[in-house]
Amino acid sequence: MGSSGTGTARAVVAPMHPHLSAPIPVQGPALGSHVRVPLGESSHVVFPLVLGGAEFGWNLNIDDSHAIIDEFVAIGGNALHTADSFVGGRSEHIIGQWVHTRGRRDDVVITTRVGAHPDNPGLGPVQLVRAVEASLMRLQTDHIDVLYLDGSVADAPLEETLATTEWLVESGKVRTLGAYRFSPSQLVEARILSSAGYPRISVLDVPYNVVRRTDFTDDLRLVASAQGIAVTPSHALEHGFLAGSTRTRADAAKSVRGSQKLDNLTKRGTRTLRALDAIAEELAVPTAAVAVAWLLAQKVIAAPIVSIDAPSQIHELVQGVGIKLNRGQLADIARASQ
Repeated sequence: MGSSGTGTARAVVAPMHPHLSAPIPVQGPALGSHVRVPLGESSHVVFPLVLGGAEFGWNLNIDDSHAIIDEFVAIGGNALHTADSFVGGRSEHIIGQWVHTRGRRDDVVITTRVGAHPDNPGLGPVQLVRAVEASLMRLQTDHIDVLYLDGSVADAPLEETLATTEWLVESGKVRTLGAYRFSPSQLVEARILSSAGYPRISVLDVPYNVVRRTDFTDDLRLVASAQGIAVTPSHALEHGFLAGSTRTRADAAKSVRGSQKLDNLTKRGTRTLRALDAIAEELAVPTAAVAVAWLLAQKVIAAPIVSIDAPSQIHELVQGVGIKLNRGQLADIARASQ
């Protein structure tokens, strides 16, 4: 779920005879278009939020998905994330249709993850090439800006996988290499291999948020920081739980992700939400925005990946980009989430 708010006005055309009390129209590029962060050592710069496509084709049809992408781009967002395993590739297809119908390929950074699709499982040379070719077809593009390798399904030596990505990069099919669920030792090995000429991993996706800390270990954080890797954490809102709309089992029963939200309906989860609520009330922003701001306050975090199911949620989340939590607020969240 997402958020938005101040600083997210879209370009509109001023009426011929505006009422004297009408707001001053904003013309030109979206206000968020000047807010960009680098993706590690790659050439890509993105808005500090990446729009995830996990709901596209599953909880959302193509029209609703396109409406969300339209709204995201309108406020200055420019990075879209998906995976070939999301709804069997349906998410990639929906994003590809948006790129094709809107003609905006050069305006967005497209990232996708491969390795877990049942037709091309694993990261062996043949499967990897086939997976990339299939993703390119579904995305209706000739290149993937960031290709995430799914380390949880690695079934080939890393050197073999990176040798294949070298060909993919040289052929122009892939621009930048990313990793998903790589261990610290895998990242170290990959950096050693990059010194021999293989492509360098510049981006890391790891499930991480204020109530989910175990995946992003101290060792992983240290290696990512030392290597200058940009972290784009997925599950930024813990399946929507950190948006604050699920407080009881009855609330969870109304959500398609209710079973996942139930896991956080604990004393710790409730304490954490209350801490986020208090700061949200203090700052006059949505609870989800505080959850995003907490992530952006963590070192090496470049741009959280957020999946939402309504355009209005984008405006809630975007407010988190403009918030800088102070030490006291961070300490309150830390105590509550212990």
